[in-house]
Amino acid sequence: MSANASATKTRTRPKISGDAGVLALRDPLPETAFRQMLCGERKRSERSRKPLLLMLVDHKSSGPQQESDAGLERVASVLCAGMRETDLVGWFESGQVLGAIFTELGNSDFNEAAKIISGKVTAQLQRSFRPGHLAEFQISFYAFPEGWSGDGSRRQIERVLYPDVFEAKRANRTRLLMKRAIDIIGSTCALMICSPLFLVLAILIKLTSKGPVLFRQERIGQYGAPFQFLKFRSMRVSSGTSLHEEYVKNFIAGKADSAGGNGNGKAVYKITNDPRVTWIGKIMRRTSMDELPQFWHVLKGEMSLVGPRPPIAYELEAYDVWHRRRLLEAKPGITGLWQVHGRSKTTFDEMVRLDLRYCRTWSPWLDIKILLQTPRAVVSGDGAY
Repeated sequence: MSANASATKTRTRPKISGDAGVLALRDPLPETAFRQMLCGERKRSERSRKPLLLMLVDHKSSGPQQESDAGLERVASVLCAGMRETDLVGWFESGQVLGAIFTELGNSDFNEAAKIISGKVTAQLQRSFRPGHLAEFQISFYAFPEGWSGDGSRRQIERVLYPDVFEAKRANRTRLLMKRAIDIIGSTCALMICSPLFLVLAILIKLTSKGPVLFRQERIGQYGAPFQFLKFRSMRVSSGTSLHEEYVKNFIAGKADSAGGNGNGKAVYKITNDPRVTWIGKIMRRTSMDELPQFWHVLKGEMSLVGPRPPIAYELEAYDVWHRRRLLEAKPGITGLWQVHGRSKTTFDEMVRLDLRYCRTWSPWLDIKILLQTPRAVVSGDGAY
């Protein structure tokens, strides 16, 4: 039996009791009900910041399907007879994968909690199965919230924790195909039309400062997948990221100094009057021309014309749990509701709420509406730095 546990370090050991609050002879929830409960508990965890563990049990025997079904049914009976009232047992995939949701873990270390729960489950199963039979079952653990950071230890999102997101994706397959068609047509036309401008900007960048024409940076795409992000370079090559990293983390936490704002006492998402920016860089940023290479990401499928902006890796360290949803429900985009409603003048929480509103109300027609509003926002330069 193997266990794959996600870890987030905390201070205290979990208090997990197998005796208190036991409901004997419970039946496992059917697949639809169990997945709904998983989504509900995940959203509850977002609000309360209390972690949960999802355990999945898969029968990996190569024998007849009847034996596999019988084995999982037996595991379900054992789990239901020994679970706490606060825990849930059900079918993650009917007749194939059994699931259990463990809540009320307190300030627990996820690895330690997984070891304790795995040990208790193993002991319960050993009393009900013959020796060697347990090797046919694979047990995996998934922690929520997952541990994200900008130090290279970040992982992609565990999809099993978000069944609602992927079910919605399957239900919207036709509309998503329309969105992809708009992306391909729009990005191809933009790259062709803007190619002369690309050449002019490349020459100006090379004439005004040393270094490459394009700036490369790791950004985080949908479901936490990283990709190499391209922009026209607007800063000097020797510029470090520490100034922006500190400012962004303070801004996300609501602690940004208004002195770094736009002169009217309001903090902004970008640092204004940044000393690292070249004169041509200031023009490109003001007109968003530094963003033009991103049409290549749209054509490749890493981004969309419309969607949330892809964050920098170190931003994730400062994200609250609910902020992460902006990376789940839509592919990152070049423009979006945030860009056409104030851009950098909005607070970070307001930006995330706009992203989530877009995800909830998205349609191809909304994308077209935002695309038509974008030129006005670019020309006005309102909130652009």
